Formats: sequence, C-alpha cells, structure tokens
Amino acid sequence: MQHVEKIIDEKLQGKALVTENKAQNGKKLFIESYGCQMNMNDSEIVASILAEQGYNTTQFLEEADLVLVNTCSIREKAETTVRKRLQKYNAVKKINKNMKVGVLGCMAERLKEKFLEEEKIVDLVVGPDAYRDLPNLLAEIEEGRDAVNVILSKEETYGDVSPVRLNSNGVTAFVSITRGCDNMCTFCVVPFTRGRERSRDPKSILEEIQSMVDKNFKEITLLGQNVDSFLWFGGGLKKDLNKASEMAQATAVNFAQLLDMCATRFPKTRFRFATSNPQDMSLDVIHTMAKHRNICKYLHLPVQSGSNKMLKAMNRQHTREEYKTLVDNIFKIIPEMSLSQDMIVGFCGETEEDHQDTLELMEYVKYDFGFMFAYSERPGTLAAKKMVDDVPHKVKKRRLQEIIDLQQEHALYRTQQHLGKVEEFLIEGTSKKNPNEWKGRNTQNTVAVFPKDDYKLGDFVLLKVEDCTSATLKGTVVGYSDNN
Repeated sequence: MQHVEKIIDEKLQGKALVTENKAQNGKKLFIESYGCQMNMNDSEIVASILAEQGYNTTQFLEEADLVLVNTCSIREKAETTVRKRLQKYNAVKKINKNMKVGVLGCMAERLKEKFLEEEKIVDLVVGPDAYRDLPNLLAEIEEGRDAVNVILSKEETYGDVSPVRLNSNGVTAFVSITRGCDNMCTFCVVPFTRGRERSRDPKSILEEIQSMVDKNFKEITLLGQNVDSFLWFGGGLKKDLNKASEMAQATAVNFAQLLDMCATRFPKTRFRFATSNPQDMSLDVIHTMAKHRNICKYLHLPVQSGSNKMLKAMNRQHTREEYKTLVDNIFKIIPEMSLSQDMIVGFCGETEEDHQDTLELMEYVKYDFGFMFAYSERPGTLAAKKMVDDVPHKVKKRRLQEIIDLQQEHALYRTQQHLGKVEEFLIEGTSKKNPNEWKGRNTQNTVAVFPKDDYKLGDFVLLKVEDCTSATLKGTVVGYSDNN
C-alpha cells in the first residue's frame, strides 16, 4: 500500500473550495479538505453532487448552510488539525443555529459513530465511498436525525461523476483512476479507510481527460493509492479477477496499456501519475514512458526504509536488493528519469544499523526529491495492534534530520545536472517570491522560475538553465517549445 502522502500540498490544506455558482442554487456549502490529492479530488466530486442538490460553494464559513470537512487519517497531525477546525465550526454554529456540519473522508471512516458522540456538533459522517448517498443523508438531517454512512464499496469509483474543478490553476488537473488499496502495509490505515482496490473503466477516464483537454488543461496527473496495480476487466475488486470470465481476463487493461492509451490519444497533453509501488511496478510501464515524449520522466517510488528487517516489519513486498535492481533497470531504460522517495524513520524496532541501511540506499539512488517522516502510530493499523513503537522521540528526530540533510545534498546534485541545458517547461503559475516571474516544471518535475516577458500561463517554453538551488532552477526563456 502506498498512501498518496507525497502529494500532500501544505498550501492546499484547509483551503475552502470555490466553484462556479449556479444562479438557481440558493443554499451555501463551505467545504475544506485536508490530506492527499485524492481528498482534494474527492471534494470536487462532493461539490459536483451537491450542486445538483441546490448548493453553491462559499468561502465564508459564517454564511454556510452546510459545512463539510474532508479528512485524512495518515498522520496524527492531520487528525488534530481537524478537531481544532471542528471547535471553530462550533463557535460559528452558536451564531448560525441552522448550520449543519459533516465530516467526510478517511477520518470519518476510521472513527464512524464515535464522531457523533465525541464531537457533539457533527450532524453527518460520510466515508469515502458514500458520497453519492449525500442527498439521502442530508434529508435525514433535515428530519432531525444524525446521519452516518461509512460503508465501503466494492464498486464505487465515481467514474460517471464529473468533478467540479476547484481552485485550479487552469493548467494542471488530477484524474482518479483507482480507489482503495490491497497492500496491507503495517503502518498504514488506507486499506481500512478507503477499502479494497478497484479500477475505473478506461473509457470514463479518457472521457474525463477529453473534457479537461477541451477546457485547455495542459497536464493531467493520473491518481491512485497505487496506480501500478490498475486493472480493468469490467468492474469489481481487483482481487476477484480470477472469478471473471476468460474473455474478461484476456481483454483486461493494465496500467501500462492505460498510460499508452492516454499518451497516444492526447499527444499534446503532458501526463504524470502517482503513486507507484515498487512491488507492483512493471518495466512495461517504464518502456511506455520511454516511448512517449508526453509522459513525464518522473517517478514517485516510495521505499519507506532501506533495511530488509524494517521492510519485512512494514509488510512491504520487496527487499532492498529488489528495489535497487528495479532502480538500475529504470535508469537503463530512461537515464534521465527523476525519482522521489517516501521514507519513514523510527519504525517499530528500528536499530542504528537499519537506519544506516536507509542512508546507504539513498546514497545509491540519489533521489531528486523526498518526503520524509518520523513514524507515528496510527490507530487501527496492524503495527498499532501488534508492534511496539519503541524508538525514542529524540532518536527519531535525529535520524529524520540525518535523512533530510542527505536528501538536500542529493537534491542539489540532481538540480546541478540541469545547468547549461535547454529544457522544456510548462508555465503553471506566478513565482511565490517574485510577481514578475513565472514558475514551471520540466519533465522531471523540477521547478524553475524565470522572467515573465510576453509568455502566458499554460505555455510550453524552452528554458536555458543558468543557476540552481537544491529545490529550484533559474534561467532565461529562449523561445516556445513545439508542443504548444
């Protein structure tokens, strides 16, 4: 299992979603999201379902008829933040007596009815597979009853709900292709909060991408807890493939084929995907990436630890040796590939030797980017039930710092490889530090900032890279790329 941790964008946490308002809608919805990009994407689906129920979104909590918070269970910090937000809603609810409050997403799935008991202000608890049930649940609340639906589904992929694109830069968009996860990593709560793995019909995925392309989006990220295990054979859970007919099995579409279909049908659109899982990653995917210029040469390949003992304890289905071989093969097929990692330090029983194994693995791969965390026990996971969180906080903190420092070194080494080269960048917004500069990303997902000149948002430009930090490239645009 791989949580979509790396796409936790701190800027988006708790940001109220805003959609185009429909004139006929009289009710106001305030919805904010915490956690991964899958959650942000789910909030767009919820906004779309509720737009049909007469709700327009608002940025003002005080005027909302319905307040929804889409939650995350990956880390303790996320849950603490949500509880603080609920206190804030409570204060507003005292003034606006008719306001209803609902908790959506993974935390709702994990805590279920407990929410109604603990947080007296919550009227509605809805798990990630029950958003279609929102109209019925809202009717229940109107009748004065608490409403809970946390049933996880074998079928739900929201393939036919066209998400309302919210707070978007108009250039990049996310399309969910799978939901749930079958990998029972001992540290992770996702299989319990998002259910077993199922994939969306490729036809509905291509239709959603088409609608994005029609609106002039230039880059699409295919999203899933574990995209590599995408498998469409007519619907249902992935683990039930062996029960499907021979014809269904013979015509099944895997992730490499889906990626090929997307890149071929939309040659001018740039594609990324997240998250990959080392144990499910097939070299077919890498060959497909090599074949198409419009598939970005960037892979998020979480390893979690460099120690075989820790990998086993985490129930990761790969060893450090297998991971290194996979990385060797990836660089053989695509030498310019950029790789990023997720790393958990201080997992149950981690020794100094295990920690050194992790540093050695990082030295071997030299990742471009990294997402590093000290282990914190999540209730409901196998580790919480069966293992002892025995690494002292002080030790975790030191090990995490050592990993972060090494990652900084490698990140600088990787950005320096771009110096002096002319590379294609997609302009996706204004630089945070300088309003006169654009920021964009190249195929390796590396960010560059450069003078705006006459270039526009969504342009593909060629940039001569002249300077860099460990996180950002700087340069001068020499012209448009032929991809516009």
